[in-house]
Amino acid sequence: MIETPLSQRRYESARKRFLKPAIISFFAREFPRFFGPMIREKLADELIGLLDGLSPDSQRLEPGQIIWNALDKKTRAGSAKERLIPVILSIITDEDIKLLSAGVAMSKITKRAIARVMREAYAQGALLSVRDIGLLILRDPSSVSSMRIAYEKEHNCLLPHSGIFHDMGSCISHKTSIVRKVTIDKKDPADVARETNHSQESVDRYLNDYNKVKAICKLNKDVDYIHVVTGMAKHVIKQYLNLLDQESEECAKKDQKGFFVLEQNYRKGEQNATHVSVSRNL
Repeated sequence: MIETPLSQRRYESARKRFLKPAIISFFAREFPRFFGPMIREKLADELIGLLDGLSPDSQRLEPGQIIWNALDKKTRAGSAKERLIPVILSIITDEDIKLLSAGVAMSKITKRAIARVMREAYAQGALLSVRDIGLLILRDPSSVSSMRIAYEKEHNCLLPHSGIFHDMGSCISHKTSIVRKVTIDKKDPADVARETNHSQESVDRYLNDYNKVKAICKLNKDVDYIHVVTGMAKHVIKQYLNLLDQESEECAKKDQKGFFVLEQNYRKGEQNATHVSVSRNL
């Protein structure tokens, strides 16, 4: 069997972002027994012609902005209920030009733009993947992912994208990132919910799942066993177990520091007691 090329596996489904393939996919999904490929394509052409005649002018778009069909954040890519919605994204802005004129590096401007379009899409009810952004700015997805991660580290934030909200790809689960902020960084769960654009209910649920893994791993740390008991995704369980190790290390450091302080206080007390005893004898 001939293996599908990596480039085709990575980019072919992105064609659904455009109008004609989206219409053809709709007829194939909703009316699979009524229309063959040629009829679906003909219907798509006719509908596009109708829309072109009725669509208003895109005068509300500002220079530097585009319309892109992004994944509805209430659906999941590749699922039967996958839905795309149009969003307006600011690829380049006047502020970007000002910064470039001031000598700011292009790489820094690009990271700002990546963060901006992700937030703009999320504010309009959609999620962008790094592949989406790579297509829009003609960059490899891995390059976009590296710049996104760098921006998040520099600004201590979590950008909204399909990789974290749907635990897709190789990125760290958003659940793990949120739990880390509470367990390791010792932030208030309410502050974490606001910071990560999540509901308090979701944050509480992630913490509850983490505590389940924490309790079960005391009996059995096998990932498959925890997966069967909790029903959680294995890659999330692995990240939770790694986080548990980090939490244990942090607790050990604090215990060691606390013991050191107690030991110092004890020695000071011993020295003071000796000094008082000597003074009384004198």
